[in-house]
Amino acid sequence: MRMRTLGGTGIKVSPYCLGAMMFGAWGNPDHDESIRIIHAALDGGINFIDTADVYSAGESEEIVGKALRDRRDDVVLATKAHSPMGEDANMRGNSRRWIVREVENSLRRLQTDYIDLYQMHRPDPDTDIDETLSALSDLVHSGKVRAIGSSTFPAEQIVEAQWVAQSRGRERFRCEQPPYSIFVRGIEASVLPACQKYGMGVIAWSPLAGGWLTGRIRRDTGVDMSTGRARRLPQRFDPSLPGNEAKMAAVEELIKIAADAGCSLTHLALAFVIAHPAVTSAIIGPRTMDQLTDLLAGASVTLDDDILDRIDQIVPPGVTLNAADAGWQPPALTDPAARRPPPPAVRPRRYLAPRRRPSPPRSARRLRTARRPGGVDATSSRVLCPGLAFQRSGGEG
Repeated sequence: MRMRTLGGTGIKVSPYCLGAMMFGAWGNPDHDESIRIIHAALDGGINFIDTADVYSAGESEEIVGKALRDRRDDVVLATKAHSPMGEDANMRGNSRRWIVREVENSLRRLQTDYIDLYQMHRPDPDTDIDETLSALSDLVHSGKVRAIGSSTFPAEQIVEAQWVAQSRGRERFRCEQPPYSIFVRGIEASVLPACQKYGMGVIAWSPLAGGWLTGRIRRDTGVDMSTGRARRLPQRFDPSLPGNEAKMAAVEELIKIAADAGCSLTHLALAFVIAHPAVTSAIIGPRTMDQLTDLLAGASVTLDDDILDRIDQIVPPGVTLNAADAGWQPPALTDPAARRPPPPAVRPRRYLAPRRRPSPPRSARRLRTARRPGGVDATSSRVLCPGLAFQRSGGEG
């Protein structure tokens, strides 16, 4: 494979990146077989591996760590953090508190003392981007991380992160990992241009659209909703949904184009992704050795302009057939409360002190004093009750 440069880092990576999401409980629970797949990928020319802490709750990182025990220096190793790793509310997100803790966990699971590319798996609306970049910059300066990146960030947040890094002297994101395939082309409108503007590498995830572009899902075969991703992510596979029905129809047309191009639908889909000038690598995620063998066989496939134009006619540029495939939606869209007026403020009840009775006029006070036993008229010093006055003066009988 002809190596490509990852953004402006100078790091050379293969056009195919081995995705490790399927190694472990989420895909192939056999550690030995998963390790053999990793070794075969390296022997086949891949030098780039991408995993994440959340994949099979850390098991994927552990498998990758075992596989690279004697080959670590030959691999550009990438992992990610953000998703929940426990019940604790602070065991997730992009805060400094979590990043500096979780990177140590990933280093331990991967059995390495450095990570080539450490990525934030999703945006975190609750954490200021400067807080995230500050923590990641410290990791770079300490040598635990070589470069940092983002994953599934919208264009506006990519731009904001670049501006914050420049204005506050932070390390900047050197690459973005977005979803990109023939069926998910929304990033062509702004994410890919933004990455090109800032010299960022692009590592495309799900180039086969979660298996839709392998040819296994057809009108006559349908979708088994009881297992695998279809069971976990029904919104992306249920054929009764309009977006998935559109994918089903597009598959039939794309198979014809692949036949005219002299390749399989899988190879057509991968070649489409890596043909875009903004894309550095496409992530392939085999679960079995046979799948890896088939994927590697398509590394040399290229598409001419006529084929690319025909693909554009089926799925126009910038169009994502099913919004659920976009990977992330901002809270402004997913949280109805963000689009509703705030409830009326409840005014706190004021504490009202008991009202004091107004003081009587001076003449009334004198009259009231005169009626009390032992009282003294302060104006005349006249004794009003001699007996009481006597007792107070200490007089005797």
